[in-house]
Amino acid sequence: MNSLPKLLIGIGIVCIVIGVIWQIGGRFLPLGKLPGDLLIKRENATFYFPIMTSIVLSVVLSLIFFIIGRFR
Repeated sequence: MNSLPKLLIGIGIVCIVIGVIWQIGGRFLPLGKLPGDLLIKRENATFYFPIMTSIVLSVVLSLIFFIIGRFR
């Protein structure tokens, strides 16, 4: 079997796992509503910038890729 189908299957499994964790974990860790996320509401405009959510996701993804890299 080529490496491309294996890669696509792996990416699909990772996406499913992330989706399940997001659905279950969203009840306990409200991503997008963490302290440090900027929300500015004006009369006719709303600006939202998820700084802390971006940092948390970056750290989690870095740890996942670090662990995957150690086993290769």
